[in-house]
Parts: sequence; structure tokens; C-alpha cells
Amino acid sequence: MNPALTLATARRILLQLRHDPRTVAMLIIVPSLLMVLLRFVFNSEAVFSRIAPALLGVFPFLIMFLITSITTLRERTTATLERLMTLPIGRLDLLFGYAIAFGSIAIVQVGVAAGISLAWLGLDIAGSIGMLLLIAVLDALLGMALGLFVSAFARTEFQAVQFMPLFVLPQILLCGLFVPRGEMGWLLNRLSDVMPLSYAVEALTRVTTSGTVDATLIRNLLVVGACALAALVLGAATLRRRTP
Repeated sequence: MNPALTLATARRILLQLRHDPRTVAMLIIVPSLLMVLLRFVFNSEAVFSRIAPALLGVFPFLIMFLITSITTLRERTTATLERLMTLPIGRLDLLFGYAIAFGSIAIVQVGVAAGISLAWLGLDIAGSIGMLLLIAVLDALLGMALGLFVSAFARTEFQAVQFMPLFVLPQILLCGLFVPRGEMGWLLNRLSDVMPLSYAVEALTRVTTSGTVDATLIRNLLVVGACALAALVLGAATLRRRTP
């Protein structure tokens, strides 16, 4: 990897996003709007405070997956990626440049959603706000990394969206958001054990109910971070110059 090339890639992506206000609006505003909608659907601060922290991780995860998978595929189908790879730039430089760019957006995205939830919507947590933000950002980075990875297997933007039921929805259903993982059947519980979103939601739940940073919380953070890194490396290994 060449740090200069990686940062140049990140700068290029951020400049492109600056000229695409609709995408920026979706990335930053939509999670906050969903949190506002959720607050008024339940119409109870107690219920909102119990559910909202987990969704602060789920919403950015879902949106970053969609945006990054479609954006990367579009660069390949328009031959932008093919032209870039004729330059002396490695695959990891490209993908980590994407990661830095979208990771910067993820920090703003989560910060805005969490700030609105804490200051206006009545979200109350027992743990550290900084830890809450860290977990939510890691979750957004995980969605971004998975989006970069699956874009290598899609030929059209429609196919990229079709990967969502395979890579995203099972994780949302089995992460413990709707039913505690311990109350699931043994097969579903085992499946949830190999899904990184389960560890993110568990970490967010611990921050909500306890101010203690214990070994389990640190393990969950390491699992989510390691899965995001692994998805980036796999994405680099499967990156193609263009779509056949």
C-alpha cells in the first residue's frame, strides 16, 4: 500500500460526493429521519431508549452497504476503475481509499443521528456516549466494507441491491434486535453467532444498560472491526477492473 495513493483515492471520492447532494443527503439525513420517525411511532422515551441504540448501528450499516456497493459497481461499469488500475496503484490502495472516504461520511452520519437522538428525542444511556459513537461508526464501516466486497459479484446496480437479502437482512433478523438471541432456536442462535451485526447490537445494548467496559464489550468491538477489515481484504482480492 502507498499512503499517498490511498489518500488521493479518498480525496477523489469525497470530491465526487460533494457534487452529488442527493447521495450526501441520503447518507447523512436519512438515518436521523428514521430515528425521529421511530421516536414518534413508539411515543415513549423508555421504549425508544431501549431500542434506539441498536438501531443507531443497524440504520448506518444498511445505508452504507447500499451506497458503497452501488457506487463501486458504477465506477467499474463506467470503466473508471479500469482506467485507475492502469496506473501504478494497488487494489488495497483503492479499497482503503474508499474506506477512508466513506468512513469519514459514516462518522458524520452517526454523529448527527446520535446527536439528534440524545439532545432532542430523549435517548438515555447508562454508558459512555463516546463508546456508543465508536460502536455505531464501526457498524457503518462494516456495512461499507461488505458493500465493497459484494460489488465484485454484481454486474448491474439492480444485482447489487439484490445482495441485500443475502448479506444484510439475515443479520438484521438474527442480531437480537427483535428477539433476544438466547430465546432463539439452537440453529438460529448458531447462525447469529457467525454474523458480525449480532456482536455490534450486543455491544450497543451493553452500552445502553451499563457503564462498564468489560471483556465482552471489547471482544464485540474486536469482532466487528476484524470482520470489516476482512471484508476489505477480500474485496481487494476479488476486485475486477471491469464488469464483463
